[in-house]
Amino acid sequence: MEYFKSDGLKLGFRVEGEGDPILLVHGFASTHRANWIETGWSRALIDAGFRVILPDMRGHGASEACYAVDDYTLPAMAGDLVGLLDHLGAAGADIMGYSMGAMVALVAAMAHPTRFDRVIAAGVGARLMDDDRDPGPVVAALLAEDPAGIADKDALGFRLFAERMGQDRLALAACFEAIRRPFPVAGLAGIVRPVLVVAGETDEQAGAPGPLAALIPDARAVTVPKRDHMKTVGDPAYKQAVLKFLEG
Repeated sequence: MEYFKSDGLKLGFRVEGEGDPILLVHGFASTHRANWIETGWSRALIDAGFRVILPDMRGHGASEACYAVDDYTLPAMAGDLVGLLDHLGAAGADIMGYSMGAMVALVAAMAHPTRFDRVIAAGVGARLMDDDRDPGPVVAALLAEDPAGIADKDALGFRLFAERMGQDRLALAACFEAIRRPFPVAGLAGIVRPVLVVAGETDEQAGAPGPLAALIPDARAVTVPKRDHMKTVGDPAYKQAVLKFLEG
């Protein structure tokens, strides 16, 4: 891992391959390795001629943790990505995010339209437009002393995944509360770059990708058949759709 400083935090990243840069932004409680290397994504993009930039987001993996909810706003994490491009001397890059990473990627495209060429937002969809995305059950699950008492199945899944990834649960609790605040839907209309929205057919966390894509001027939607939120990540149909989009 290499490191750079953003907003006073020491953040880890790695760079692989040669060619046009693409920035890959992992999901909540994950890491660059779990989201993009172990699923075959980095190899697929390197083979397609890209220079792959793989950060661990603040509070995740090898990056420094912070513990205030306001440390994890989507604009703050989008700022980390711009800081990483600055650190690498990259004028711009394509960007792909999954789930939380897709939210950050979309906000980055809103706030810094000249830095990101093509945007892939995967693992998100119509649910992103919900005003009430209560973080309470997942936050409580992350903070619980004993996971055996967690009754909410989805919240327990987040807790167990965080433990499997060796994450700082206190940092993740703050992060989850921040990313569940209402998404700035109105800003989607201001994205000027091409966008691909991808979600699994049975992904109840994301919802259908079409309604979200409809709010973005130059966007298209792809549904990955018979896949939920976790299984979409490494699916060949997702990879094929993205590589076709990047070829265009």
